[in-house]
Amino acid sequence: MLKDGRVAARIPVQSLERARAFYTEKLGLEPVEERPGGLLYRPAGGGEFALFESSGASSGTHTQMGWEVDDIEATVAWLKDRGVEFDEAGIVEVEGNYPSKGGRGERAAWFRDLDGNLFGVGQRL
Repeated sequence: MLKDGRVAARIPVQSLERARAFYTEKLGLEPVEERPGGLLYRPAGGGEFALFESSGASSGTHTQMGWEVDDIEATVAWLKDRGVEFDEAGIVEVEGNYPSKGGRGERAAWFRDLDGNLFGVGQRL
């Protein structure tokens, strides 16, 4: 059943080589596995996501994947130093996330990869 399954994101990219360079050089991530037409990533904090080569394009109108971090200021600064460009709003406070865990929201920031996929970085309040 779904409640017992693992969740993983699948992210479309136009070129695996170009995407691999961005994810390595800008985000500091290395794939743990290469598959025909795809790259698999397993960040140390848990979960997994895969990039897959696709002729389609992401709408980029919603967050497709997010990272929960302990220090959003340091994470955003580190990514900016590596050349990642964030949405012009910068770090914003978002109310209502994590209500089931007693949280009152999060501080978050968003950036896009080279294919327009929209990603979030958040820290619980």
